[in-house]
Amino acid sequence: MTATTDRPAPERSGPALGPPWAFLGLVALLVAGRFLLAPHLTDPALRTWATVFVAVCVQAIPFLVFGVALSAAITAFVPASFWTRALPRQPYAAVPVAGVAGAVLPGCECASVPVASGLMARGVAAPAALAFLLASPAINPVVLIATAVAFPGNPSMVVARFTASLAVAVLAGWIWARFGRAAWLPAPRRQAEPGQSRWGAFLDAMCHDLLHAGGYLVVGALAAATLNVVIPREWLTALGGIPVVSVLVLAFLAVLLSICSEADAFVAASLTTFSPTAKLAFLVVGPIVDLKLIALHTGTFGRAFAWRFVPLTLTLAIAVSFVTGWALL
Repeated sequence: MTATTDRPAPERSGPALGPPWAFLGLVALLVAGRFLLAPHLTDPALRTWATVFVAVCVQAIPFLVFGVALSAAITAFVPASFWTRALPRQPYAAVPVAGVAGAVLPGCECASVPVASGLMARGVAAPAALAFLLASPAINPVVLIATAVAFPGNPSMVVARFTASLAVAVLAGWIWARFGRAAWLPAPRRQAEPGQSRWGAFLDAMCHDLLHAGGYLVVGALAAATLNVVIPREWLTALGGIPVVSVLVLAFLAVLLSICSEADAFVAASLTTFSPTAKLAFLVVGPIVDLKLIALHTGTFGRAFAWRFVPLTLTLAIAVSFVTGWALL
């Protein structure tokens, strides 16, 4: 059974959450607090916590807004019949097509979550939407160019990142197609109010998703900032010379740091004590599983989905990184 079984469409009563002014006000307070309060914070750990928290939020918000807008546009303006023509009907065939299609969306992982939700709301099979969700932030042109700049003279790292990330996306989609259950991931259904225009439906969906996803983004940023302060970096660096352990350490670090996929290559290149395979694991895991993504997955698709999908993709990302690193690096 696939995760695409039809379920009754939940009724919506308009934009119950209202316009996203509260969320936008929170963003403004975060930015203002960074510049107004930071000079008065004397404790280094507290300053680090504040810097990481605000950096994660500010770095992710533009891409989150982009993803929410694109998701709302898909919901309001793209007819469901388009997706039945664009993607193969068979889920196993649709997964790699959707994964490769992720290369055309220049956004980070925060954008891919609402877009995947919008695709499922328009009838795209869940395994294909999930493959798009995983591939888009890792293999789009902006990320690959940034990786090439961060690793000059080492095109194999770009090839390895593209290959490993796409492989994880396709494998995860196929596994979900085989073992997924509709109860774990009920497909979102967004319906316009009677007499509502397409632009009204667009604004309704965008306001709802921005407030919903934005709250979980803040929760993920809080967790990332706290763990960045609590765990000493010296512990991680000391393990860099142990081959297998170093891969696991950088995979774990990618989850904790929650760095945008457009910037993570420069962080990976700076970790000079770690092997190329460990750096590859950092680049593959980060756009697929990190703290803010776990929060966004939970808020968007539910806990039943997140606690199954996160371990699956993390395991696949580490295993594929090992294999790809051995073969290409």
